Amino acid sequence: MSDFVHASPVQIVSLDDAHIAPAQHLAYELGIKYASIAEAQGTGLALALGPERLELRQLGDKAPGAVFVDFVNGTMGHRRRFGGGRGQLVAKAVGIKKGVIPDVIDATAGLGRDAFILAMLGCEVRMIERSPIVAALLQDGLDRGLRDEEVEAVARRMTLIVGNAALKLAELAEQVRPDVVYVDPMHPGRDKSSAAVKKEMKLFRQLVGADQDAAELLSAALAVAKKRVVVKRPRKAEAIEGPTPSLVYEGKSTRFDVYLIPKEL
Repeated sequence: MSDFVHASPVQIVSLDDAHIAPAQHLAYELGIKYASIAEAQGTGLALALGPERLELRQLGDKAPGAVFVDFVNGTMGHRRRFGGGRGQLVAKAVGIKKGVIPDVIDATAGLGRDAFILAMLGCEVRMIERSPIVAALLQDGLDRGLRDEEVEAVARRMTLIVGNAALKLAELAEQVRPDVVYVDPMHPGRDKSSAAVKKEMKLFRQLVGADQDAAELLSAALAVAKKRVVVKRPRKAEAIEGPTPSLVYEGKSTRFDVYLIPKEL
């Protein structure tokens, strides 16, 4: 059980009789309430366990679609087949090049998409996620990926750690420090005049709130990374408080601020 406090309470529901016992067990592990789908009324958030997967849902009328992790199909399946390889900005930002495949800690794992892309390119990726509920979604996606013959090899390069990333980084022994620490803080939502934020970001902000400790996490990352720290930001957002980035890779909507560790300069 984690001591992480979610911004909104969450309950766990089973979508059929076959998943009552697994859902109750997960509720016990996470220290949150279990309810049957018939009992789960209201407008709050719920983890829903059914025959296909574990999902995060918003209850109530006109709720958006469910959020879940899927490395096999959908967006990530397409990215796996047609993603652009080492030409992708994230690959350049972490320093992937011919003969160089860094090992990475993704300190803000979330739904694991960037971690999956890096693992797909050959990186060993340790993912840290502080929300045990988000981590449960991610573990469920990893488990399904491990059962797929096309995804298994990539999923085996991904390891999930649950906890506060700054503390977990500080606990690392010298021999297991990563080449790269990757950080993608939850940034504030756009204002009302902007385009609609993706449904998962709406639910994530409702679940975990905004990151208030990005500067602390950057400092912790800089203290342990052997080669560089990479911070993903909206293209027009300010850099995280701290040192000036050594390099910036800018895309249409996203940029990567790269902080080279002095011995790599």
